[in-house]
Amino acid sequence: MTKRSPFRYFKTSPEIIRLAVVMYVRFPLSHRNVEDLLHERGIEISHETVRFCWNRFGPIFAAEIRKNRVSQMRAYSKWQWHLDEVFLKINGETHYLWRAVDHEGEVLESFVTKRRDRKAALKFLRKTMKRHGRPHIFVTDKLRSYGAAMKEIGNADRQETGRWLNNRAENSHQPFRRRERAMLRFRRMRTLQKFATVHGSVHNHFNAERHLYSRSNFKLNRAAALAEWRGLCAA
Repeated sequence: MTKRSPFRYFKTSPEIIRLAVVMYVRFPLSHRNVEDLLHERGIEISHETVRFCWNRFGPIFAAEIRKNRVSQMRAYSKWQWHLDEVFLKINGETHYLWRAVDHEGEVLESFVTKRRDRKAALKFLRKTMKRHGRPHIFVTDKLRSYGAAMKEIGNADRQETGRWLNNRAENSHQPFRRRERAMLRFRRMRTLQKFATVHGSVHNHFNAERHLYSRSNFKLNRAAALAEWRGLCAA
């Protein structure tokens, strides 16, 4: 059975939709900023079209990226995960964004909760392991919720804590924090969860780790990532 194109019934071309989504999600731009930048390229769409595009197609693109990357990453059995959580405000109410990152900085999972107790940590761990398997080592901070959740799922002997061991997870919050400031924060928990998931997948896709490669190799990796992005959901 032929897979139906998600772009059917839309007048805007798939190339413009992909461009609008990647500009809004990847860079700290508003809907109107994206509209103005596309106008300079001779593309006339409104800021409401940009908003609709990332809401409609962002999760679709993120799911396809995640599907391709997870199938490759599960083959590597000696994973080390770094787990951390940050505070976020939604309409004045504190929420928590849990994040799992592997030893190379790949964002594995983002999960939003209203609490950071044992129940929330357990749900986050089970969701992450269901998708990515079970790692050899969990690196966390000294939050007691992690220890309680690890005991319940039988991973207490795999947990490691230390003063600087979890810098990988701490640094992984920075791209999202920059994007959050540009969006003037979030108004709904559902929107935060959606954007954190999409942003994590897009960041993984375009994160070429330029400090590890020569300029020539970085350019090749960047061109490959862009070509793969342009082929997402292609017929």
